[in-house]
Amino acid sequence: MLHNPAQSVKRAARMVNTDMTHFSRLHCRALVAAASFSLLAHAASAQPPPPGGRGGGNQERAVVAQFDADKDGRLNTGERRAAQEFLAQAGNAGRGGFGRGGGNRPPSSPGVPLTPADVASVPGAPLYNAGTLRTFFIEFENPAWETELVAFNNTDVEVPARVTVDGKVYRDVGVHFRGNSSFGVGNGYKRSLNLTFDFVDEDQAIGGYRTLNFLNANDDPSLMRTVLSMHVARQYIPAPRANFVRVVINGENWGIYANAQQFNKEFVEDNFKTTRGTRWKIPQGGGNGIGGFRYVGNDPASYRNVFQIKSKDDPAAWAALITLAKTLQDTPTDQLEAALAPMLDIDGYLRFLALDNAMASGDGFFSRAADYSLYLDTAGRFHFVFHDANEMFSTGQGRGGPGGGGGPTLSPLVAVNDLNKPIISKVLAVPALRARYLGFVREIAEKSLDWNALGPVVKQYRDLIGPDVARETHKLFSTEDFRRATADDGTLRAFIEQRRNFLLSWTPQ
Repeated sequence: MLHNPAQSVKRAARMVNTDMTHFSRLHCRALVAAASFSLLAHAASAQPPPPGGRGGGNQERAVVAQFDADKDGRLNTGERRAAQEFLAQAGNAGRGGFGRGGGNRPPSSPGVPLTPADVASVPGAPLYNAGTLRTFFIEFENPAWETELVAFNNTDVEVPARVTVDGKVYRDVGVHFRGNSSFGVGNGYKRSLNLTFDFVDEDQAIGGYRTLNFLNANDDPSLMRTVLSMHVARQYIPAPRANFVRVVINGENWGIYANAQQFNKEFVEDNFKTTRGTRWKIPQGGGNGIGGFRYVGNDPASYRNVFQIKSKDDPAAWAALITLAKTLQDTPTDQLEAALAPMLDIDGYLRFLALDNAMASGDGFFSRAADYSLYLDTAGRFHFVFHDANEMFSTGQGRGGPGGGGGPTLSPLVAVNDLNKPIISKVLAVPALRARYLGFVREIAEKSLDWNALGPVVKQYRDLIGPDVARETHKLFSTEDFRRATADDGTLRAFIEQRRNFLLSWTPQ
């Protein structure tokens, strides 16, 4: 069974309630130094990192277990300093993707100072309430916090911070940068953040949630694609909640982020009324069709690098996943629906596929069968869940794949003949399932892409965040870009109306 040694140590430390605070700073530094020299000596022969990791397809480097001199499952200031120096010498600090950003990006400059007294407190509003703009004050002990988070990007190191929200202080919140292309925007510009409230205190949560994702709207001048697309998706399938937050770091305003729900036990409980079941993340890449349930044998090891397990590693769950892939490969078309019914929420999957297409994802499931989440419920049925949504309503300048990356004239049957993605091609080869899928595409276009329904939502969010966007100094697009995208006659509306008109007039060839 694969596991994360750092997390195992962390859990053990919680169980025994270890308290190392009586060690002096000097003693800790000595321990760290000794560990550092030892690690430098054997670094070349270290085992490769486990599969998975933050930021899509990049693998997460295990660092905590190597530098955790006091064995509390996390790195204190001295331990992080030693680890950071080690990573710099190894040339692996700050691994991440390349951001595309905006061509009209304004220069970055320090944000305006903000204190809790400067913003409204909304303690009674739900965490993901659409009409609320909640402020998160994040305080790192290191003034060079950005350099430190960059150094630990795509490692298992969390940098602790104190977070103040609605007058309440949350201590020892673990923070790291997240994302792949969104990380590559460069220093001084806002990067996506992950906040782990139970990093030290396993009972600490905010609004009932332990982990938050603050997204930087990379490639999205409207800042709204994630929030809008999840607003639409939740009308049809279980999908992450999302709204907007304001982020202040070490007293400096870093602007507006999309607050997107983590795919974890809280998500499962919200949507399936249980915390049990198995969860996977399928990151960017898709494993040459494996993420599309291409059958590659009965050994779970052949699937692990693509299906990154996020819950208890259950052999029965892997067997179920492989059985689904084998069923898609071996079952005749006229028998496939009956064979899939016990193991797949078929209508839920078809709606997921229809949403991905109708909202014209520039990084679509139809393109690479990747960048999504998967849940196996307690009855043994699989459910597909959106992971990243910042490239929905794409103009077609995405990363390619069959038919390109989105666009208003993206065919609803773009991947129907792609045999490398049997979860699409084999399913849509069944006439009844194809008809239901196309019916869902039309329903989404008629109801949810109608500007009379979506326009008021855009206006609500524009009015909510517009003043903050205007004063942001770390944003990826200009204020004019934002206004041009979100205006009543803006580019977002133009795209959605073009997409709707195309889908309602489309007929199979």
